[in-house]
Amino acid sequence: MRHPILFTLCAMGSLTLAACEKSDNATVERSFQGVNVVDESNLNDVMLTVADPNEAVTYFQRTAGEQPDRIDLQRNLAKSLVRAKRNTEAAAAWKRVTEHKDSGDEDKVDLADALIRNNEWERAEAVLDTVPPTYETFKRYRLEAMIADSNKDWKAADSFYETAVGLTTRPAGVMNNWGYSKLTRGDFPDAERLFTDAIRLDQSLFTAKNNLVLARGAQRNYTLPVMPVSQSERAQLLYTLGLTAIKQGDMVTGKGLLRDAIDTHPQHFEAAVRSLRALDG
Repeated sequence: MRHPILFTLCAMGSLTLAACEKSDNATVERSFQGVNVVDESNLNDVMLTVADPNEAVTYFQRTAGEQPDRIDLQRNLAKSLVRAKRNTEAAAAWKRVTEHKDSGDEDKVDLADALIRNNEWERAEAVLDTVPPTYETFKRYRLEAMIADSNKDWKAADSFYETAVGLTTRPAGVMNNWGYSKLTRGDFPDAERLFTDAIRLDQSLFTAKNNLVLARGAQRNYTLPVMPVSQSERAQLLYTLGLTAIKQGDMVTGKGLLRDAIDTHPQHFEAAVRSLRALDG
């Protein structure tokens, strides 16, 4: 009688051990799945930020191809194409994202951004027109301002730029764009004010410094404003100011500024030398 009982106990023990083994395996598998998700997320972040842009494109083309239903991978592919400056492909990629069942208004804004980068202004405007007015983000209004600029709708551009400035904690870039808009309209004092504000908020923004010099030069003010610049930057700004003076017919002043640029630059300033030689010749 003992043998059947012993057999039964052994069988139950084996089943219990098997169940425990399965449970442990399932736990381990879930743990590794969690690790894989974290690893994939970290790798995706690396690819989108510090990896070579074209390598990132190749990576996301592969992963998105393997899992075509995942909209996050489709977005990452589109972002990597923008980063690689492959604008035609980026616009097509963002178009596919907007056709996904889980896409939203932010994806439409990103599509409009890609279209503008690809110089497709009318298509970009049409896409933004489908975004409801209740969707208010810095990027949306910055793009709206750029499109209004392209249409020479200055009143709308000013309104969009002003709204965009209020929706970001880093408004220097949009102030520079707004200032350039004013510069192209011939509103030089307002442009100068906006460039000055942009530099005050971000002293590393050389584009704004160069634009500020253009705005001052357009008013025949050929002195550099007080602002933090390196020696190379100072030489470049003097060069810009000199060319501005020459274009306005102030030849003596312009040539003097070119000489100052050559003397200021810590290395040989070939562009300024060529310009000065052309004028003297």
